[in-house]
Amino acid sequence: MNPVPVATLDELGDIPLGVEVPDADLELALVRIGDEVFAIRDECSHGKVRLSEGDVDASLCAIECYLHGSMFDLRTGAAINLPATQPVPVYRCVIEDDQVLVDIDNPINNQEN
Repeated sequence: MNPVPVATLDELGDIPLGVEVPDADLELALVRIGDEVFAIRDECSHGKVRLSEGDVDASLCAIECYLHGSMFDLRTGAAINLPATQPVPVYRCVIEDDQVLVDIDNPINNQEN
């Protein structure tokens, strides 16, 4: 695992944070639920819009695409409901000294759109 810094914990609030990964062609939506931080590719697999503009359902550990209402599991990237049927890549996060580090080279679910 070669994690890269993408944000600080102070930048994460109650809503998703969209970030561009430095030196990579990748945009992520970062979500903080309690003490956990999740990173998911910032693009719905159905509507091709930013997931970071959607709502988070902490009870489901999921993020919603605002365009058509599809929900994605933040732990696995799986589409929870229609119209999306394909997963979205999710990435392992590590917190070190207030920095959010993401392993962008190894998606947890090996789904690359």
